[in-house]
Amino acid sequence: MYKLVLSSSMREQVNELTPLEKLPPRLTKPKSVAAGIPGVLASLSHSMDNNFISSIFNLSKVNRFHGFDCPGCAWPDPDTHRSRFEFCENGAKAVADERTRLRANPEFWSKWSIDDLSKKSDNWLNKRGRLTHPMVLMPNSMNYNEISWEAAFELIADELSNLSEVNEAIFYTSGRTSNEAAFLWQLLARWFGTNNLPDCSNMCHESSGVALSESIGIGKGTVKLEDFNKAELIIVIGQNPGTNHPRMLSALSDAKKSGASVISINPLKETGMIRFKHPQKPLDLLGSGRNISDEHVSVNINGDMALFRGFSKVVIESESFDKEFIKMHTNGFDNYLDIVRRTDWDDITNHSGVSMEDIKRLGEIISKSKSTIVCWAMGITQHKNSVATIQEIVNLQLLGGHIGRPGAGICPVRGHSNVQGDRTVGINHKPNSHFLNSLEENTGIKAPLDHGVDAVEAVKLMQEKKSVFISMGGNFLSAMSDTKATASALRNCKLTVQISTKPNRSHLVTGNKALILPCLGRTEIDQTSERIQFVTVENSMGVVHSSQGNSNPASGSLKSEVAIVTGIALALEKRINRNKINWQNLSSNYDNIRDLISSCIDGFDNYNTLVRKNGGFYLPNPPRDSLTFNTKSGKAEFFSHEINSKKANKNEFLMMTIRSHDQYNTTIYGLNDRYRGISNGRRIVFMNPSDIKENNLADFQMVDITSHFRGKKRTSYKWFIVPYEIPRNNVATYFPESNSLIPLDSVADKSNTPTSKSVIVTINKSEN
Repeated sequence: MYKLVLSSSMREQVNELTPLEKLPPRLTKPKSVAAGIPGVLASLSHSMDNNFISSIFNLSKVNRFHGFDCPGCAWPDPDTHRSRFEFCENGAKAVADERTRLRANPEFWSKWSIDDLSKKSDNWLNKRGRLTHPMVLMPNSMNYNEISWEAAFELIADELSNLSEVNEAIFYTSGRTSNEAAFLWQLLARWFGTNNLPDCSNMCHESSGVALSESIGIGKGTVKLEDFNKAELIIVIGQNPGTNHPRMLSALSDAKKSGASVISINPLKETGMIRFKHPQKPLDLLGSGRNISDEHVSVNINGDMALFRGFSKVVIESESFDKEFIKMHTNGFDNYLDIVRRTDWDDITNHSGVSMEDIKRLGEIISKSKSTIVCWAMGITQHKNSVATIQEIVNLQLLGGHIGRPGAGICPVRGHSNVQGDRTVGINHKPNSHFLNSLEENTGIKAPLDHGVDAVEAVKLMQEKKSVFISMGGNFLSAMSDTKATASALRNCKLTVQISTKPNRSHLVTGNKALILPCLGRTEIDQTSERIQFVTVENSMGVVHSSQGNSNPASGSLKSEVAIVTGIALALEKRINRNKINWQNLSSNYDNIRDLISSCIDGFDNYNTLVRKNGGFYLPNPPRDSLTFNTKSGKAEFFSHEINSKKANKNEFLMMTIRSHDQYNTTIYGLNDRYRGISNGRRIVFMNPSDIKENNLADFQMVDITSHFRGKKRTSYKWFIVPYEIPRNNVATYFPESNSLIPLDSVADKSNTPTSKSVIVTINKSEN
């Protein structure tokens, strides 16, 4: 069978992901204050560069009651009110980016071959503007051509129906997908006959879901936004709120004003955790801003498990744990007590990189707090021992009884705006029998019982089988680990389909045939045959609320995600023998989808009524609401793991991937990282100045980075060294450029999440 042949230049770009940079970046002193006037100016600048009037109009609607949900992150909005400007700098960038005047129309695709486009940066690709028409790439062609929607759906249906087996189909989901579209997406996959429903959470917070489900019986956090103002202590771990979810800084600032203390734990000292000037409060803008962290702990990469074992050791040795809570609501305490007492302080300090004196001092603060919230993000979830690390964090919270009380709890902070909601409504490659039975009872479909593939397993499946890969949003090639392996897997597919709003690198590395299907964005009006529709999303704290666009679509040829799912289903219905589902009825009125969700999924009673209320409604959260734990014992579980961490040997480094301030996930807005003092560059490696000197390297020198895993080497060429305050033998690089260094088989135990935050590398001078 014919396979798309890549030119040598394109092969290089697939390996490197983005074109190599010729000039070193510029470096200034990292900023000490987040947001403020520079944040306001950056928001205005991005709006001016795209579509100023439309951007400003939409910013007045973002995150408002009956407005649209910001696509920037999943941080919650206040329950009872909305400010006039309920957004942050990155939210303003996301809105302006979607409202751009530029169009990647059929003329653009006829002008640019995929070979030529592969030589352009991700930033350049994103700036080509909104997709306007369905496009197809046929065998032996290097250019996409326009195709009708009907023909596109027929092509997908043909390829799916001609697969050797249904489990060669892969239905990938991005976290921006609405609850309605996600529910229909999983319904389509299971109606077709597969649980192959990988999603972006497999790459990021899967470890949180696995760990928390085992520990407390639910794969979500246990706090509400209002708890931050009631907390005595807030611990923020492995997280950069200033860049990845800036509105969290408002919550931390308000908590500080209410008397809370904040401890920041991270290998890098991030600007957002130092000081914050609220851009919508004039006194903050004029003053020096509010101090956020009372303490910063510069922990080794992957040293968090040991650090939290040290905190537990202090709490246990001082006998300041909550004996009544532990007796009434937990299981496994005696085993945990034993393993903590046996843990040696030398092991704790060696793994964490934090002195015993500092751990004991901070442990005393933690032991005295009556209401503690612990927050974390991908700095915790993307290691081999991530599940164990998160359970160690939960153990500390259980010791203090910090679950199910005001101002206390656990808070995994999600990135994508609806990644949590997608999982809630069925995007899960390992569905439970209760959900499948309910789905069958309410739709008549006999859903498969066998587990499907996650993101890593999807790549392996595509390597082995001539699959059909359909992506509901996202940029799978850039988001996944082991870029070369992922690219090879996608090229082995019969058909790859990308449902997108703007051009990205996944459009350039394709199967034998490829489709780009342009969909509506969050800001845009979704008009069906019946009326203007709204969709719903779930934020990081379990609130389900509405989202409705207010602007005209970028093109008259765009379809909603819901319409695209039902279009595929109706075309496929002609070719396969399955029970009848009234797809057209679901597509024309989204209330019908919500009624079906309400029938199939616990917690969505009166969905259509409750979601129309200002602010929406909270889904049930038994640990938070009633100290009820859906575990085997019926109680919260202490898990007793031996502490461990990934350590670099001599002449090696432990690398973690990070984001710049000018990007959102794989979307690159620009080449600057304002808070870290970086401009005009992304192919950089942050190194401790002492490591630079000891390894006979120099500031801004060009180097090659090689990762090492199970005897196999992967080398990425031509990176610039940037001196930075980071623990010795630790380095950091930007995602997605360094994803090619993350081995496909290097994954977290139990969750199978790529270990993007702990990669063993060596660094050598570039030869040319």
